[in-house]
Amino acid sequence: MLSVQSVYCQSRTEKSKEELTQKSSTRDSYRYSIANSSAERGFFSVIFVDIFEFIFIESLKATFIGDYNNENHLYNSISKYPYYNENTIGNYTNRDSITKTRCRLDLENRIFYNTNNLYGNHVKVKLRPIKYFYIEGNLRHLFEKNRISNYTSTLFVSDFAICYDRIRMEKFDLGWRIGATYIGNEVRKMGFAYGINANYFLNNTISFSGSAKWSAINFEPVNSYELVSVFNRKKYFFSFGYEHLKIATPTYDFVTFGLGTYF
Repeated sequence: MLSVQSVYCQSRTEKSKEELTQKSSTRDSYRYSIANSSAERGFFSVIFVDIFEFIFIESLKATFIGDYNNENHLYNSISKYPYYNENTIGNYTNRDSITKTRCRLDLENRIFYNTNNLYGNHVKVKLRPIKYFYIEGNLRHLFEKNRISNYTSTLFVSDFAICYDRIRMEKFDLGWRIGATYIGNEVRKMGFAYGINANYFLNNTISFSGSAKWSAINFEPVNSYELVSVFNRKKYFFSFGYEHLKIATPTYDFVTFGLGTYF
């Protein structure tokens, strides 16, 4: 008969925690260093490198920030909430002051479901202090029950990011995020995280939201992917969708049901 301890380690959540807490000394790591001396570069080399750096920086700005002189959508304001009235559709608007707001708070709670033995909860918070960027936080609790021992293993996964919408159309927005991921429980480690977010709004108060986030802790991946449909009703909304998590080697697939509101 297997011991209780060996049974615990068979669960996906326990395997994720075990792999994320392995000492980094047991893994292969490589460091690269490049030393440059401007004194050794010729005159034309210096000019070439400076031109290349200028083009590269300007290309990054155009790709990730945008051109505020020629892209009017970058000046669109935050809407009070999607489908506020007949003149408002999505998260951004160029309409009159009635549909605009200086700041907005979006709150949502989702329930995860895989099987009766694997389920969870996801709290999502978006704070939009100004129209140019917003702050997002995600708190996920996973629960996995072992049918043999009746022991329930838990895994806490959270992330925090500053988000910037590169495209701010009335019916579509798309942007990037940069921040950190934190794993609780026995792991208690943090890692750098980045990703993308997108929303598309139909004319009939139904919208679609998607995101992809990538991170690593102790050289192991901590990734999440979301795709949800959102049904808006005035200041409230409910969602139905799918979330895929990869935490170290184990993967988790959930159907999600959510309820949220705007402030």
